[in-house]
Amino acid sequence: MGDIERKEPSHKDISIVDDVSFDYIFEQNVNVPLQFGDGVIRANVFRPDTSSKVPVLVTYGPYGKDIHYKNFHAKSFSEVNPEHKSAHSAWETPDPGYWTKHGYAVVRGDEIGSGQSPGFLNTMSRDTSEQFCDLIEWAADQPWSSGKVGLLGISYYAGTQWRVAARKPKGLAAMVPWEGMSDYYRDRCRHGGILSNAFNKWWWDRQVVSNQYGRRGRAARNWGPDTIEGDLSEEQLAANRRDQTVDNQEHRFRDEEYYASKEYHMGDIEVPLLSVGNWGGILLHLRGNIQGYLHAGSKLKYLRMITGRHDLPFYYPEEVAVQKSFLDAFLKGDDRNGWTKSTGGPPPVSLIIRKGNAGYNDAATEKNMFPRRHEKEWPLARTQYHNFHLTHDLQMTWGPYEGPDAKLSYRALGTIDRPQLLAFRTSPFHSETEITGHIVAHLNVSISPDRGGPTPFDIDLFVTLRHFDANDREIFYTGTAGDPVPLTKGWLRVSLRKVNKEHEKHRDWLPHRDYTSRDVLPVIQGEVYPVDVEIWPTCVVVAAGESLMFEVSSGDTQGSGIFLHDDPGDRSPAVFQGMNHIHFGNRYGNYLTLPIIPSKGHTP
Repeated sequence: MGDIERKEPSHKDISIVDDVSFDYIFEQNVNVPLQFGDGVIRANVFRPDTSSKVPVLVTYGPYGKDIHYKNFHAKSFSEVNPEHKSAHSAWETPDPGYWTKHGYAVVRGDEIGSGQSPGFLNTMSRDTSEQFCDLIEWAADQPWSSGKVGLLGISYYAGTQWRVAARKPKGLAAMVPWEGMSDYYRDRCRHGGILSNAFNKWWWDRQVVSNQYGRRGRAARNWGPDTIEGDLSEEQLAANRRDQTVDNQEHRFRDEEYYASKEYHMGDIEVPLLSVGNWGGILLHLRGNIQGYLHAGSKLKYLRMITGRHDLPFYYPEEVAVQKSFLDAFLKGDDRNGWTKSTGGPPPVSLIIRKGNAGYNDAATEKNMFPRRHEKEWPLARTQYHNFHLTHDLQMTWGPYEGPDAKLSYRALGTIDRPQLLAFRTSPFHSETEITGHIVAHLNVSISPDRGGPTPFDIDLFVTLRHFDANDREIFYTGTAGDPVPLTKGWLRVSLRKVNKEHEKHRDWLPHRDYTSRDVLPVIQGEVYPVDVEIWPTCVVVAAGESLMFEVSSGDTQGSGIFLHDDPGDRSPAVFQGMNHIHFGNRYGNYLTLPIIPSKGHTP
């Protein structure tokens, strides 16, 4: 284990009150004991300088409560709404300067094993949820607290909200998961059963392990202060964490303890909910925000869709106004917009409609060009699901396939640099057509070996929907990091094609898969397998003269960004190498089911 280069952690109250003058009271490293087991959460508390009791906004995560936003991501911080820049701004969390000014306390906890919270680091785990529950109940019970707690945060600070809310912690009164996955396996780790490894590795190294409790040299790197008790050796650090990248690689199925321990029942969520999703988040959060909204048990729940980068819209003035209005209603009793009413309040669903070419990473143009529209439900009740049929000559037609029996082929194991794909194209649309909702692709696929190569036993399907203007130029949209992305994507490992139609979440427009070890089905060369591929939801208005392209590939293609699926162990040549095929004919109908929103004079 090497020499121990630290003092033993102290679990007594070592709260430090900063001696710098702020517009709020700042308490650093307040000890929050765990109700079950040994350990302590260290949290920073920011509260208005008042004798009145105030509601509390709580975040809990591993990114470092003491790492300033400008050090965590300097470029992003330079673009943040100035109202949300203070001495204690932190990445993806509510700014204390703003929220204390508006009568809220902010409690920001270092997740156990990170920052200043000693213990075993086990991110996104059952431990995380139970510890977060303790922190919420502690905040509700403080003498300066009104007893009402709200959850507000982006990404990790949103994803954890779903799980902790299902535990019904005392004091929790409302939640705003902003671009946050609700399904660890399906949204983040294994898209369609395929390991999404590249982002998880980047995220783990840059944003988590770099801030592990006891990590040497944090202060020298402007990555928060050094650990109070001192440094740990590399051997101790490794022994004090569960490595997500290794776990995701080693564990493939939801019935393994690693994934099963993170599951929860969405219907157990009962607090008022405002789920905010981003149409451009097509590889991490989008699906989770919509699924969380659909299946949460909350009587008062709202879905709000936005566009733009992942980091900035949370701080836009118009979005903060919505956050504040919602939280004021449930935490302060100031319901000026009717959120607490079962009828007559804000519409349950509020959508940004992507209409026109706003370019990408251009917030001002998106705000001016993309209108907001309110709806009563999701999916929209007036949706007309229509099958666009794929043909052997690479078309996508409104009518059924009437061509000959045929087979189109492409190589397996395509990569982002060397994509292997088939691309099916519609003719130009005759009139403006809105597509908003969930998409399913039905394909008939098979595999064959290379001459002299291994016998393949599986197929990975990567599908993408793209939008082209009347001049045949692709229209890109703003992705998570401001990168250009297509309309949407979907994935499926064919050995995990089994659909559970009896599950409460199964819909015709969203096939439900259990992804357990018992669901594995054979993939044998020479056999043709019909599969339904879930594609993440989207929203676009296709103008007259514009067209769509549906891409079927054997690996990541443009728009994947840092969210690659290229782990050599998960996608080995011994299992996948060969030729992939799509079969056409009377027995083999291939089509893309699109959610058409009807309008007057609609004729695609």
